[in-house]
Amino acid sequence: MNRKFLLIIFLALLSAISGYLMSKASWIGRVGITFFYKEYNLLKIWWQGATAVFIILMLLFLLHNVMQQKLSTIAARFFHILALIIAAIGFYYTMNDFTRNLSHRLLGRRFHFGFYLFWIGWILICLFFIFKKRKVTTIVTNSDKTEIISQ
Repeated sequence: MNRKFLLIIFLALLSAISGYLMSKASWIGRVGITFFYKEYNLLKIWWQGATAVFIILMLLFLLHNVMQQKLSTIAARFFHILALIIAAIGFYYTMNDFTRNLSHRLLGRRFHFGFYLFWIGWILICLFFIFKKRKVTTIVTNSDKTEIISQ
């Protein structure tokens, strides 16, 4: 089976778990979302949060895939490593915010783990493309013909 397809299936599963965990905010957190942070209402229903996470992860996957195809090997690897660093920093700042900000701390650990899974998904996408081998294209030239053989 294609490795990209397996990664997409795994990201879908990760998104479903993330959406479920984000919907399990504490009681006080749900009240806060209902009355004060209305823009986060979609996180109260698990499949809406899971869909949002999956769409964002698929956009990131497509961006990495396009960069893998369009850039040279060194430039693509640099892009993936830079994105990995950005994802790791995002994970750190999310964790830092959830532990220091009182209104976010009140949402509960399950809600926090849902967001951590998003960052882990992005990190997995970066690692997938960093360690992915590119197809080698060999050009064989004869006196009258040129053939391109992909391996």
